[in-house]
Amino acid sequence: MYEKNVNVVDSRRMTISIIILVACSIVGIFVKHLINPMCNIITGILHVPGGISTSVSLMFLVTAYGVTEKKWSATFMGLTQGITALAIGMMGSMGPLMSFAYLIPGVVIDLVMLMPIDRRIGMFLANTLASIAAALFANLVVFHLPIMVLLVYVCLSAVTGATCGIMAGFVTGIIKNKGEIK
Repeated sequence: MYEKNVNVVDSRRMTISIIILVACSIVGIFVKHLINPMCNIITGILHVPGGISTSVSLMFLVTAYGVTEKKWSATFMGLTQGITALAIGMMGSMGPLMSFAYLIPGVVIDLVMLMPIDRRIGMFLANTLASIAAALFANLVVFHLPIMVLLVYVCLSAVTGATCGIMAGFVTGIIKNKGEIK
């Protein structure tokens, strides 16, 4: 009898985790799409191609990882985002390589979160490094920026990534402290 109840609880937790992962993947894409015009005003002033909305989008991957604590879930979410972006026609200037623009930061998040460090520090680093990785990939594939502009672009990505990583840690802490997902 006890074993049956344990399996039901484990199945419920897995279902909730999958729902959180998929929802955060999809919400991350749409939030990025919604805030991108506003972010372009800031990046236009700095004369760099972007970096802000990507960091916000990655915050949802980091938060979902922090809540579910499922290894390699950020890679799964990045892949889900990449496929979703392609399916709804959000290819942008990268074309089919857009899926890698979502997958690479997911892998970076997972690698950072595997490190034996405090969860909030990990989330801060994960979002920061994933934002930098996304900026460097975009520069490699599309932008080919001069070094000074690239440095500003990477610094902007790092600062917004760090800020969003702190926010992800804060939100994850609130959710975890509510005791609804353990």
